[in-house]
Amino acid sequence: MKKMMDFYKETSCYTDLGLYTDFARNLPDDIKELCLLQRMQTIHPIAFKKKEIRNSKDSFWGDMTQISDMRLLREDDIFPNSISMLAEILRRDSHYSVNREATNKIYVTCRGQALLLASTLKAKKIPARVRSGFAEYPTDSGIFWDHWITEYYDAKSKKWKFVDADCCCNDNIDFDIYDIPSDKFLTAAEVWLAYREKRLDSIRLGHAYYGTSESKLMESLTTALFYDFHCLMNDEIIYVHYPKYLREEKFKLDESELIELDHLAKLMLDPNQNFDLLREIWDTVSKFRIMSGGTI
Repeated sequence: MKKMMDFYKETSCYTDLGLYTDFARNLPDDIKELCLLQRMQTIHPIAFKKKEIRNSKDSFWGDMTQISDMRLLREDDIFPNSISMLAEILRRDSHYSVNREATNKIYVTCRGQALLLASTLKAKKIPARVRSGFAEYPTDSGIFWDHWITEYYDAKSKKWKFVDADCCCNDNIDFDIYDIPSDKFLTAAEVWLAYREKRLDSIRLGHAYYGTSESKLMESLTTALFYDFHCLMNDEIIYVHYPKYLREEKFKLDESELIELDHLAKLMLDPNQNFDLLREIWDTVSKFRIMSGGTI
């Protein structure tokens, strides 16, 4: 137990805050206050898809009319890790507060939010990890879209909790966003196994990059599974990174390879209980770690 807890206090090249560690450590300890403060430093790029938001002077994100069209692109690729996000936030405005002007916010998706929150908790010596899976509540569309959140160990209740800084201000959510029920956020492993065991009929799935066609479903689920596996190993890869062997095989895996991923997914259903086994796979199955995509 201690070995695992210490592991999730450690940082990666994505979650290490370097010279900003003390800054993060001194942010609020209350999870609700911390999430709200962080949420107000960013704008989710999906907001720009709606004209009424783009043309609003009094939106949730502030005066959107002051933002140039040149700034409407998502910045996840520009700020792939927490230190770059935090450095840019403070460069645009050194006052880290809920009153940040829209023009001084960064434009990142749920991965950026999950990553930054995990980094801040790690700076406070709280075990934390980023998770990749699927959720319906961010859009209330009836579709479980790919989504990233943070999971951390709450010492007071002595349990791991799912928390979503990206949706902490969503008034339409009727459950505790700081302790998300397991049926509201489906981990990638859960969805993968539901698909493989032909139990996916009751779940409408979507993926921001791959669409909803059957031909792309395997690619979506395999991608999400490896995102989450790498996150569980403190390696929070960016959207364009995938295991090289998947790209070489164009995500068309034979039955033995699918069974191999079934085994991985079953272990990921309980990453605490199976921590040592997951670490063994991480250390020995190199094809799961050799990435391609982007500049790799």
